[in-house]
Amino acid sequence: MGWWVNEFPKYFIFLIWIGLNIMLFTLSYVKFDTEPKYYYLKYIIKGGLPVARGSATMLNFNCMLILLPVCRNLLSLIRPCLPAVVSRIMDKNITFHRMIAYMICLATALHVGAHIYNFEALVLSRDTIKYPDATTQFLNNLADDTTTNTTRLNPIRKEDLYPVLELLKTVAGITGVVITLCLIIMVSSSTELIRRSYFEVFWFTHHLFVIFFIGLVFHGFGELLRSQNNTDVHDPEVCVDDKSKWKDPPCNITPQFAAAGPATWMWVVGPMFLYVIERCIRLYRSFQTCEVKKVVKHPSKVIEIQMRKPGWKASAGQYIFLHCPSISPLEWHPFTLTSCPEEDFFSVHIRVVGDWTEALAKSCDDGGDSVDVSKIPRLACDGPFGTASTDVFRHENVICVGAGIGVTPFASILKSIWYRHNASDANLRIKKVYFYWICPDTNAFEWFADLLQSLEQQMIERGKNDFLDYNIYLTRGWGKGDARNIVLHDGDTEDVITGLKQKTNYGRPNWDSIFQTAAQTHAGSDVGVFFCGPAVLSHTLHIMSNKHTTDKCVFYYNKENF
Repeated sequence: MGWWVNEFPKYFIFLIWIGLNIMLFTLSYVKFDTEPKYYYLKYIIKGGLPVARGSATMLNFNCMLILLPVCRNLLSLIRPCLPAVVSRIMDKNITFHRMIAYMICLATALHVGAHIYNFEALVLSRDTIKYPDATTQFLNNLADDTTTNTTRLNPIRKEDLYPVLELLKTVAGITGVVITLCLIIMVSSSTELIRRSYFEVFWFTHHLFVIFFIGLVFHGFGELLRSQNNTDVHDPEVCVDDKSKWKDPPCNITPQFAAAGPATWMWVVGPMFLYVIERCIRLYRSFQTCEVKKVVKHPSKVIEIQMRKPGWKASAGQYIFLHCPSISPLEWHPFTLTSCPEEDFFSVHIRVVGDWTEALAKSCDDGGDSVDVSKIPRLACDGPFGTASTDVFRHENVICVGAGIGVTPFASILKSIWYRHNASDANLRIKKVYFYWICPDTNAFEWFADLLQSLEQQMIERGKNDFLDYNIYLTRGWGKGDARNIVLHDGDTEDVITGLKQKTNYGRPNWDSIFQTAAQTHAGSDVGVFFCGPAVLSHTLHIMSNKHTTDKCVFYYNKENF
């Protein structure tokens, strides 16, 4: 049952998308393979035409789709209006973006290969020794001539020409080479190694998509391939076999040919318009300065920036893109909001790793514990944008799991849940919250411990200790001295590492036991599982959610994707 809840919707959409690709390819293939108006063209270039046109239709379809998953403002706008099952699929927008890119690569390989074959055939058909038949030579010798009322079919007008050189003399050839090179560079620089280690390389090369789409739109303007437009008076299937018939009606009527004209723009103009609006919104926001209210330097190379912005509205669990023009005029970097909607500011916690974050941290460091916000460089932000975590309020019971710095989305969520719970918000469905934080070393606990201590104290004061069940697991990072200190303070009321009353667990959680207990405790209800962290742990939690979902208790698995 868990598979149907967590897997079936995305595979259903995937199969529909695959099916549409197969259908479009097949319909286009059959059209160009069977329709009489393409008969003479196919007679010269043989079987490459249907493959080229079928893959071209696939290219148009997927190029229409590929911009939509990265229109963040559009997705955030429509997300609250959609049912939960649809919004959960939208969380896979980047994955779907990648799948579309792979399909574009496949269609491009088919299209390029087929057209290389086609162009080679057009050039070779001019060889009267290899192709002596009268029909081929008659079709080749047709030229654009108003006096004789003829139009050409073959764009190659001479014999013994070099196919590659001739191809590069055409609009379709030049644009085809340009967009193929852009695609190769964009895809190769999008690998995880490049994105993680050389983000700037990925970011800049990915903007070759502008050249890609310009070339794509103009690719069909060359009008290389032509079809017959007078099949009603000259039936090629009747006339082609016997050249002698061309002296008698209706075959004595010269076939006329014309290009269909460019069609790609009709597929991509809508998504391109939406994406231009998206970029205009980002550009407008880049000129809106965020007022930096406060900067807090936390241990373990983490800085907290609290900001204000006119008209700002955000939901718990959302993220923003930060822009600092003095560091880089073009780069925007995503950060999860750690503030909640009930606070009069919005904040992010930034771990200093990488050139951009190091430059930002350096600009915030004046040598002391406090920071003069007047010296902070101008910051702009784009967002907020919705993520899987924003669906947390759709469930009665939630299990939140953060690994390392992946705890940041839950800072906002836990605070917002607590504020709304205390205010007795009638729209709050959540009855129980389980929070698990898995960290590799003790330093990672430091900045988040203050928030947990504050929530813990408030729960004790209000007598609501059972509302939030939080558990912290330290997986490694303690030595002999730490172990001795932990044993000596085992009887203390507060944890020796975090200062919380909830003691730290050492090792990894037994997820099977945790999910089994939750399923028994919340029988007859649903449990939303929300995770932010590495893929290995995500895979484990995903398996556990499917395994323990029954007709009595359903686990909905959600993972943060940026």
